[in-house]
Amino acid sequence: MPNFSFPQLFEFAIMAVVLLFSVIIHEMAHGYVALKNGDPTAKMLGRLTLNPIPHIDPIGTILLPFLLLISGTGIIFGWAKPVPVNPLNYRNYWWGEATVSAAGPLSNLALAVIFSFVFHLGPLNLGLMKLAYFGVTINILLALFNLIPIPPLDGSHILALLLPRDLARLYAYLEPVGFILLLILFYTGLIGALLMPFYRLIASFLLGQ
Repeated sequence: MPNFSFPQLFEFAIMAVVLLFSVIIHEMAHGYVALKNGDPTAKMLGRLTLNPIPHIDPIGTILLPFLLLISGTGIIFGWAKPVPVNPLNYRNYWWGEATVSAAGPLSNLALAVIFSFVFHLGPLNLGLMKLAYFGVTINILLALFNLIPIPPLDGSHILALLLPRDLARLYAYLEPVGFILLLILFYTGLIGALLMPFYRLIASFLLGQ
């Protein structure tokens, strides 16, 4: 494990807090919009809460951020335990699937905008400025990553709704291997090549850099 200076540990701590808060909001957004569409599953299971414990995923919330920390990559990334929903409860299946799937990424983009306002207040406090900066960058990455159309990410649900029925059935066969495909994209660097142009565009707009 590399030796970190106090400023580095301070930054990682801020990033971890921002990441945890952001993935919780992401999952809560799915559950809240599902509730508005007629599905109370997330509410019944206690997932419409800011309490982090019900949302913690052992791999995405603990192991992956820790491995990124000790690897010295300079970034922390992860996810929370997916909020359970039952699409059969939606008053309108197509609209319910579309809005619930989009709610997570949109919540992260909304957080990025809110953090950008704090960032542009000026250097009132170093810790607050770093919190706002990471709030913008992490939430942009979370939104873009979840829009990738590979199961089980939100983008796959949105794309499936837009495909003709026969193509949607074929597309569903990707679900068992979706996680493997994502790992391949990560290790080959294709994830970065795909997301970074969009990330830089949005981040430059929100941060003014």
